[in-house]
Amino acid sequence: MILENISGPQDLKKLTIEELHKLADETRTVLLEKISSHGGHSGPNLGMVEMTVALHHVFDSPVDKIIFDVSHQTYIHKMLTGRQKAFMDPKHYDDVSGYTNPKESEHDLFTMGHTSTSLSLASGVLHARDLKNEKSNVVAIIGDGALSGGMAYEGLNTIATLGTNAIIIINDNDQSIAKNPKGGIYTALENLRKTKGQATNNIFKALGYDYHYLEDGNNLEELISLFKEVKDIDHPVVLHIYTEKGKGFKPAEENHEKFHAGGPFSLETGEYIKKGAVTSTYNGITSEYLTKKLKEDPLAVVINAGTPGIVFNRKLREQIGSQFIDVGIAEEQAVTMTTGLAKNGAKPVWAVLSTFLQRTYDQLSHDMALNNQAGVVLVYSASINSMNDESHLGFFDIPFLSHIPNFVYLAPTNKEEHLAMLEWAINQNEHPVAIRVPVGSVIETGEEDETDYSILNKNKVEKFGEQVAIFGVGNFYNLAEKVSEQLKLEHNIEATLVNPRFLTGLDKELLNSLEDNHKLVVTVEDGIVEGGYGQTVASYLGNTELKVQNYGINKKFYDRYNVEELMEENGLTVDNMVKNIIENL
Repeated sequence: MILENISGPQDLKKLTIEELHKLADETRTVLLEKISSHGGHSGPNLGMVEMTVALHHVFDSPVDKIIFDVSHQTYIHKMLTGRQKAFMDPKHYDDVSGYTNPKESEHDLFTMGHTSTSLSLASGVLHARDLKNEKSNVVAIIGDGALSGGMAYEGLNTIATLGTNAIIIINDNDQSIAKNPKGGIYTALENLRKTKGQATNNIFKALGYDYHYLEDGNNLEELISLFKEVKDIDHPVVLHIYTEKGKGFKPAEENHEKFHAGGPFSLETGEYIKKGAVTSTYNGITSEYLTKKLKEDPLAVVINAGTPGIVFNRKLREQIGSQFIDVGIAEEQAVTMTTGLAKNGAKPVWAVLSTFLQRTYDQLSHDMALNNQAGVVLVYSASINSMNDESHLGFFDIPFLSHIPNFVYLAPTNKEEHLAMLEWAINQNEHPVAIRVPVGSVIETGEEDETDYSILNKNKVEKFGEQVAIFGVGNFYNLAEKVSEQLKLEHNIEATLVNPRFLTGLDKELLNSLEDNHKLVVTVEDGIVEGGYGQTVASYLGNTELKVQNYGINKKFYDRYNVEELMEENGLTVDNMVKNIIENL
């Protein structure tokens, strides 16, 4: 097997074209074997096999800098840069990240899990090269979906003005995570594909780029020839390469969205392997509610930025029509469009994964909150129990959102609260409202939540007690409840148990009342401690006799962590919290 003997890109230089073809076949086979049993990004990597082999055959990484956008198409790159064991040996499957990571290899320039950034990164890398009078190639790879993000245009513009060696590869597979819509950059690319790069209206030439089109982006010989032609070029060039997402695995070729990422799945049938019975989820409950809401109210509209599957499947999106808008991988556009929709009388709901919410601080603050427009933001996967790669962490949202004026951030703890908050948020027109969509097993009380959420910052006291008041935020309310139970069982302490519900303000009346018969306030949140809900409580109580203990996650980029180990590391166990409470009392 050729792949076993590849220690780095230099080994590809020695291979014949027949051996390179065999290497490409081997990497595709190894890729499918790992992802089918372990999960991961299948479609993006399958489409990049030949291109990656050609890149490392022609260019001289790490002297030549290869910068991947989002980097979920870099599994083959990792195999060819000395990390193939992490794809060939199940015992080592977790040795590498699913994204580029400089801690793993000198061939990875950046840790990169968010999209539309490769061109801006490349502009800095190539200008530093020129300042140092070095000679090397800077190759930036970006997909057609990523070109929908505003940063991509900023990078395109800057590189064009620098006017020096820069090789931009547009990996065009006519597909983001979901099928690309019509119009805009997608139509521009479609016209170039239809004319094999000869369309009169060429956005890249208009910006000043040299331009080459390659129709068969999975043809190894043609890729090698094209890369050799532009290597060491003295000006910016765009290589528009048309590839097949999911290439070489029929189910992935036939259903690009399904096989963007996921797993495990059957190599024979292409069906994902389900673990246990399908149960109700908060994401599913949210989608059911929104589907019904859109049917009832023609002014309700759901916005998403390139991850539509978190809200509606493809069939539902087609049925919903113009009441669902996917703006592409452009979260900033989604927020400000939501603001415009709200201003003009619509009822917009933006659904976003928490890790991608981080890209939108200015738009949330300046556009939506400063103008106090009643858009709704549904924040998905905001939890320690969600994505765990350091480039995709979603638990930074509470400090991020909770300190923006005018915003109302809600943290439901059960199904009934979640649905009541959704209904209130969409129908009110006083504030921008964000809801932390719960993560974990669905909890049902069986009783409709009739809370008037227009009375802001009113906490719900689930149980009155004394000595200790425990505030359990959202996903971690159940953890707070268990602490309360153990205090009663082991120490006969009847603690007050509070469900805050609101993260953007304090129930000062409740906090003031605690001084009468409490000594300690404990906060437990599924998020960063620094700047979080608990520290806001502690700051307010700073001049009182009450002591405060804050529990959450320490500020750090955790990478591929085990949830139980991370909880223990951060003191988020019932035994530890009970011990600390008793010692404090």
